[in-house]
Amino acid sequence: MKPAHVLLAVLITAVWGVNFSVIRIGLDSVDPFVLAGLRFLLCALPAVFFIRRPDVPMRYVAGYGLVFGVGLWGVVNLGIATGLSSGVASLVLQFSAFSTILLGAAVFRERVSRHQYAGALLALLGLGAIAFVTDGSVTALGVVLVLCGALSWSVANILLKKSAPKDVLAFLVWSSLFSPLPLFALGWATGGSAVFTDLVSGLDSVAVLSILFQAYPNTVFAYAVWNWMLREYPVSTVAPLSLLVPVFGLLGSVLIFDERLPGIKSLSMALIILGLVVGLYGNRVATAFKNVNRLGEVR
Repeated sequence: MKPAHVLLAVLITAVWGVNFSVIRIGLDSVDPFVLAGLRFLLCALPAVFFIRRPDVPMRYVAGYGLVFGVGLWGVVNLGIATGLSSGVASLVLQFSAFSTILLGAAVFRERVSRHQYAGALLALLGLGAIAFVTDGSVTALGVVLVLCGALSWSVANILLKKSAPKDVLAFLVWSSLFSPLPLFALGWATGGSAVFTDLVSGLDSVAVLSILFQAYPNTVFAYAVWNWMLREYPVSTVAPLSLLVPVFGLLGSVLIFDERLPGIKSLSMALIILGLVVGLYGNRVATAFKNVNRLGEVR
């Protein structure tokens, strides 16, 4: 990847990481499914009236909207609502980096290098370390739900790569049309009409800002750029960058909610960052060392 694109990807991961804390704030007054539904409703409207429909089969647009909106963010919101901290949720969701690489290899026959396998193993050890966190910020149900969300994100990445829309912003906006109604229906099914009556009576400025942040900087901007990168670069190159999300996610949770960072969480972050470096740059470093050795032999 070009250096400028790497820096842009880092900015996106920072926005995504902080977004977990923003979701936690919104969940104080809004049902998890309704919160996600409002997010994607704002992503779609009114933009859909001004942006031409993407030039891909509608099954990809609808499939992406359902998997991304409902399978990923509806489920992740529910996981955080069970008591899983926003910082830990950002860690668990990064399982998608590994499942995306494996799905990409299976669907597109992309080669996975030994350095990517090694990086994935290191980062997986970092993710596994959260099982030993005992400060009350981890719930078993929350972890399972966010893992399901991670798998959905991987499927969404593959749908995006397979459809290869020329206008990724249009793809994102139009696919968002297919998320709100199923999310609102799930909110009704799990919480009854109270989730909507409580929304009308309890929606405050903090919740509104939470929804706006999730809809625009976090979704419309960040995912449009991310999806463009997925179109331009191999899935196995782009996906590992998402491993930076939990670093910003944990830092955001520390700053906003005063979440503690005991040694085990710090170890998790260190292993994840090391895995990212090995997976992304292991081949380049190895090649550089080989070239240096060859120059030494020639001399």
